[in-house]
Amino acid sequence: MNWNEIESDLKNKLTKKRFLHTKNVVEAAKHLALKYGGDVEKASLAALLHDCAKYFSNDELLYYAENHHIKIDTVSHNDPQLLHGPVGAVVAKDLYGIVDKEIQDAICYHTTGRKDMTTLDKIIYLADFIEKGRTYPGVEAIRKTALLNLDKATMQAMTNSICHVAQMGSLIHKSTICARNDLIIKEIKKNKNESE
Repeated sequence: MNWNEIESDLKNKLTKKRFLHTKNVVEAAKHLALKYGGDVEKASLAALLHDCAKYFSNDELLYYAENHHIKIDTVSHNDPQLLHGPVGAVVAKDLYGIVDKEIQDAICYHTTGRKDMTTLDKIIYLADFIEKGRTYPGVEAIRKTALLNLDKATMQAMTNSICHVAQMGSLIHKSTICARNDLIIKEIKKNKNESE
């Protein structure tokens, strides 16, 4: 499918609010890709498709994950909406013909993050977090950091997410903790090397 066909299909499947969010994420992803030397085309396509499985019910996500050999950890079993990323990566491939593994991975990990995130992973994670329609506490600070440092902004977004999920009394996905720790360790090593 080409861009217009994908966009038209998503417009029919997603709620009006979710589709607007998707368009905002595309805009934010393009901006971040230009700023940080990412592939604008890949970032745009990953952003367009990042929520392509968001309209699935919890039961549908679990069923789809089981039938496509997607690992369902304890946290995702208890909060199946976390599976919309991994399921979305499969939907992007099977329904929309996206064979680029980097785009699939960015869709897969846009909610939880992962250790050793690529630039595209960070762009999609962050674009989803800071798109212009987002109004949660702390978003402006993360937007400002996003203009200066992709890794620091991604860490800041993950910290915000972890704190929010903890305050709600919900389970925190270990991939988000691993991703944040990985970024912090890399930052520490970078600072140490620069000071030597």
